[in-house]
Amino acid sequence: MKLARTDVEKPWGREALPRGFCRPRHRPVGEIWFGAPGGGALPLLVKYIFTAEPLSVQVHPGDREARARGLPHGKSECWYIVDAEPGARVALGLTGRTDRDSLRSAALDGSIADKLAWRSVAAGDFFYIPAGTIHAIGGGISLVEVQQPSDVTYRLFDYGRPRPLHLDDALAVASLEPYPARLAARASGRIRTLVSSPHFTLVHVPAGAVPSPFVAARERWLIPLSSTLAGGGEVAAPGECLLVAPHERVDAAPDCAYLIATAGSVGAGTLPHPELSAVA
Repeated sequence: MKLARTDVEKPWGREALPRGFCRPRHRPVGEIWFGAPGGGALPLLVKYIFTAEPLSVQVHPGDREARARGLPHGKSECWYIVDAEPGARVALGLTGRTDRDSLRSAALDGSIADKLAWRSVAAGDFFYIPAGTIHAIGGGISLVEVQQPSDVTYRLFDYGRPRPLHLDDALAVASLEPYPARLAARASGRIRTLVSSPHFTLVHVPAGAVPSPFVAARERWLIPLSSTLAGGGEVAAPGECLLVAPHERVDAAPDCAYLIATAGSVGAGTLPHPELSAVA
């Protein structure tokens, strides 16, 4: 099944989208969501994010905190960097441990941006962002995000944009620690499981590689990064997303690199190259 595309306008988005997303724009599109035709619920949300300006500094609640607020679940997510302009950066966690009062003061006076751990990014970089991680995406980046199907976001700082902040909720759920280095990875010339978490698994398949039969036994979101692939009687190119049933045959063009997402963890010992990357 080819998933339906929804363009989402954002103040930090782009009027001209990358090739493959191609129609002229007169408003800043920041996100493209892929959902079930007709709007049915899916256990994962796959989206593209395109930034011309920095996003807000934000955090998402975990399942327990979300349910305490009457929400069905929290929001853990991951990013695969598709393209980045020179000098483009993301922020993940803090440069050092702090306390909630200090973090509140920094959010109010804007100095929180200097307390974030910023890092330069390039195509092929990957980051797992568990709920509770303070994070931000800078300008000049195109990425694929795989996440729990929730849009709950608590903003700590928004560069003066006229949008509400959510300091009490954000401070209640935020981790006050630096980001663990083990949650970052990089795609390589081999099949690599970038993350296997309780909520989702993401595998990078380079051109010409054949993924694990275990992954093929799951319902899969297929996200082509180059060229085309086919499954379930549909063909997808970069900028599209397929959802295929367990054991459904998938044929990728010889020059097609792609991502495979599945709901839940595939478990230790079942990954294509578990020694490379699995993140609990």
